[in-house]
Amino acid sequence: QVQLVESGGASVQPGGSLTLSCAASLSIFNFATMGWYRQAPGQQRELVATITSVLKTNYADSVKGRFTISRDNAKNTVVLQMNSLKPEDTAVYYCKGQRGWTDYWGQGTQVTVAS
Repeated sequence: QVQLVESGGASVQPGGSLTLSCAASLSIFNFATMGWYRQAPGQQRELVATITSVLKTNYADSVKGRFTISRDNAKNTVVLQMNSLKPEDTAVYYCKGQRGWTDYWGQGTQVTVAS
C-alpha cells in the first residue's frame, strides 16, 4: 500500500522558515511527479510546487523565490523549503505523488504563520 507521510508543520512568525518533508513508503522513482499542495480554511486546495522524476520544477507564482522543492531519492523523500513565510501561507500542506493514472495523497501537515 502506497503511503505518503508529511512532517514539519508548525507555527512560525512572519518572515520565518520551515522545512516540510514527505516520506514515501516506496521508492519515489515510482512517482513521475511529486508535489506539495495547500488548503486554507474555506478555500480550495491549490498547487504550491511540483517536481518531476527528471527534476523539472514548477511553482505557484505566490511562492516563487521563497519556496524550494527537492527530491532525496536515497531517502524516498520530497522536501519543501519555505522561507520568508507570510500569514497568507497559513494552510494545511499536502504531499501528492503521481504514479501512472493514480494520485496518492498524504494526510497533511498544518503550517500557521502569525505574529
